[in-house]
Amino acid sequence: MFAAERRQLILEMVRANGAVSLRELARVVQTSEVTVRRDVRALEAEGLLDRRHGGAVLPGGFTRESGFPQKSHLATAEKTAIADLAAGLVEEGEAIVVGAGTTTQELARRLARVPGLTVVTNSLLVAQALAHANRVEVVMTGGTLRGSNYALVGSGAEQSLQGLRVTRAFLSGSGLTAERGLSTSNMLSASVDRALVQAAAEVVVLADHSKLGTDTMFQTVPTDVITRLVTDEPPAHDDRAATELQALADQGVQIAVAGAGPGSGAAGGGDSVPARQSRRDVPLPGQRRQQLPGGGHPLRSAAGMDPGPERPARVADLRRR
Repeated sequence: MFAAERRQLILEMVRANGAVSLRELARVVQTSEVTVRRDVRALEAEGLLDRRHGGAVLPGGFTRESGFPQKSHLATAEKTAIADLAAGLVEEGEAIVVGAGTTTQELARRLARVPGLTVVTNSLLVAQALAHANRVEVVMTGGTLRGSNYALVGSGAEQSLQGLRVTRAFLSGSGLTAERGLSTSNMLSASVDRALVQAAAEVVVLADHSKLGTDTMFQTVPTDVITRLVTDEPPAHDDRAATELQALADQGVQIAVAGAGPGSGAAGGGDSVPARQSRRDVPLPGQRRQQLPGGGHPLRSAAGMDPGPERPARVADLRRR
């Protein structure tokens, strides 16, 4: 592919999705991330996009929301790993809320195996994933259908959530920063997500590394309300995502990192993870080469969750130092 063809395809991807990681761009145009980075730099010089550490966004600083067809083909491996790990947080017999999104849709597919579960959702995709799970009760909100992401929004959805109380809310969004928390590009979606958060004792955000450090128009969940972030491990060169993880951890957000590769161990040892998923804590900027004696990491004071005496901890958290 000639440089002009690559750059045209890169530009089309960014325009369609609002924000795209260098990893995803390199995969689609079938070249190295070094070459893609050079192409992105050239397009930025022409004012056609804005370069970010680890990716590219629409010019102007705030990305717009892409539709389901575009989202469903982005970061699929990362979403699968995140969903596998997040499913381990859900206990038998719990009542939870699950927001709209392609990552939460992946989570819902795994929740179909949890007996006695009650799932409240405004997402048709989440409900569809659980429709044939005979041991899971699905409760849909009211509202107006938003076709771009198959979600129910508006006052009807918000009113149906009043008075509801569940253990956890699982949400995704368009961007996540330590400064503003989780955000999205659509006002109606943001309003319903805030109502979902009000119903939950804990808030779990599912976001792949390309959303870390990305800011969008409407705040949905402030950082101090986020209990836990489940994400994937950023590429070694993506200092922006790693810096954002450190900043989130410094504000008390518990970080769980899913890895797609086999054999990744957990720092702080002792907790078990299913064989098809792996997890390790992220090495953060400035500490990548500062190993403690015996191979430990200075920031890896991971603590297992306390799911109760009948169930071993499955997720290690990177907590505030």
